[in-house]
Amino acid sequence: MSLGIGGVSVRYGAVDAVSEVDLTVGDGEVVALLGPSGCGKSTLLRAVAGLEAPSAGVVSWDGVDLAGTPVHRRGFGLVFQDGQLFPHRDVAGNVAFGLRMHRVEREARRKRVEELLELVGLGGYQRRKVTELSGGEQQRVALARALAPRPRLLLLDEPLSALDRALRESLAVDLARLLREAGATALVVTHDHDEAFTLADRVAVMRAGRIRQVGPPSQVWRSPVDVAVARFLGCGKVLAADAAERLVGVPARVGLRATALRVDRDGPLEAEVLERVHRRDHVRLLVRLVGVDGLDAGADEFEAVAPVAEPPGPGDRVRLAVDPDGVAVIG
Repeated sequence: MSLGIGGVSVRYGAVDAVSEVDLTVGDGEVVALLGPSGCGKSTLLRAVAGLEAPSAGVVSWDGVDLAGTPVHRRGFGLVFQDGQLFPHRDVAGNVAFGLRMHRVEREARRKRVEELLELVGLGGYQRRKVTELSGGEQQRVALARALAPRPRLLLLDEPLSALDRALRESLAVDLARLLREAGATALVVTHDHDEAFTLADRVAVMRAGRIRQVGPPSQVWRSPVDVAVARFLGCGKVLAADAAERLVGVPARVGLRATALRVDRDGPLEAEVLERVHRRDHVRLLVRLVGVDGLDAGADEFEAVAPVAEPPGPGDRVRLAVDPDGVAVIG
């Protein structure tokens, strides 16, 4: 069983929100639609769900066009960023909602609700009011509700974006485990590349209504297709091939993330620290390289990272080493 998106466009008047998108999601696969706000990823998800009518192209399931199939008959489960739980129902009532709609008998509903609450880490929460739950717990309930009728496809639209960063990172790991344990086929919309790479088997990067690159997370991270994708994925500095070969030993155009240069007393590069900013688990530096030939004028300033303990400050000279994990080969 698989989802097919073939040449799908969605227009609002003269505006192309989604343009000629082709994508597949295989049985048991999790695919993330990754891109900045306004790139069309949520609109594409809504077209798959049947909430938006494509202006062109086909959304299909196992090769069958879904154009005439209403939302409630597509067999898809939806999870939105705010969960959209029913405040007047308790946790069990929310999870069981889809089962009631499918006329599942009472005892089977009870067992399915119990099974799913254990799966999402909320065993024993059946009679809790959803208004008494934390944001993370509410999203777990929303996921359990979507999974309850055993949907053939799960659609998640920014499911973690309303949570604080620490909780989002923790819940992303749990969500990845839950999707795999449930054997779910899923399409996930997110603007956060850490979240996409944690959840997905493949990542589809969107920009301006089009999919620019599709591939496994490691491939997309290490080899962004163009400069715009590289910058979106955190490459603040782009070097031409000749400069990249001199600096990082790669004879190709590369993007450097902030972690590409690290303070290392034995490193081959010398730099002067211009600025210092403390982050949660490291110190971010702006440095000017010293004695590196072949860089364009004004291109000798780079980001670098240092340990939190006794970091260098502005005016200090430091040695730097290249961390290959922070280097992306473009194109």
